[in-house]
Amino acid sequence: MTDITPFYQKKVVCLCCKNLFLSTKVRTRFIKLSHHETDFRPVYKDDEINPLLYNVNVCPECGFSFTDDFTKYFVPAVKQDIEERLTNQWIKQDFSGRRSITEAINTYKLAILSASLKREKSITTAGLYLRTAWLYRSTPDEQQENRFLALALNEYIKAYMNDDFKGTEMSETKILYLIAELQLRLRNLREAASYFSKVLAQQKNSIEPRIIEMARERWHEMRDDYHKAVHLT
Repeated sequence: MTDITPFYQKKVVCLCCKNLFLSTKVRTRFIKLSHHETDFRPVYKDDEINPLLYNVNVCPECGFSFTDDFTKYFVPAVKQDIEERLTNQWIKQDFSGRRSITEAINTYKLAILSASLKREKSITTAGLYLRTAWLYRSTPDEQQENRFLALALNEYIKAYMNDDFKGTEMSETKILYLIAELQLRLRNLREAASYFSKVLAQQKNSIEPRIIEMARERWHEMRDDYHKAVHLT
């Protein structure tokens, strides 16, 4: 009897060139979540069995890379941009096996380029930037983590201002909290306070009390840190 491994090969059709290829995924039964960090980053009990590493599908033929959040529709003329700026530069690579942190980061960067060329919504691009920052958090490169947090923040603000998060799993309460949290992590304290206030203002009507509570906790932590800093100076 063959032992079932945590990983399996999923058949995927490229959204761009329609090539059929294999992409590694993690079986749900093997995923053991330890906790979530304050920006929703999932931390798993086993670093090796991390579905974040396998979120992006990379077409080995054309290089177009995408997640389940991408839409299937392509604006006319976009495929020509993809061919010129991605496929024509593409050196065929196969990401269908096990991925290291570095390899996974590279797949997200390919997906970010693909999303930009395809003109995906800001909410989709923001998620790619944020997950790239999460992966960098597992490395010593704090500068790159902060760089991608800042890129994610800009896209989440665009998504909020343009309402393009509507119809996705991202609620208004959640996106406001995430903007506040990323502002705080980047030490933009005034902006963080402003967005946490927007979250707390929704507490009467929100159906997400846990996020309201998280915002309150982070607000208090931020205020305490500020008072300590003032006292020390």
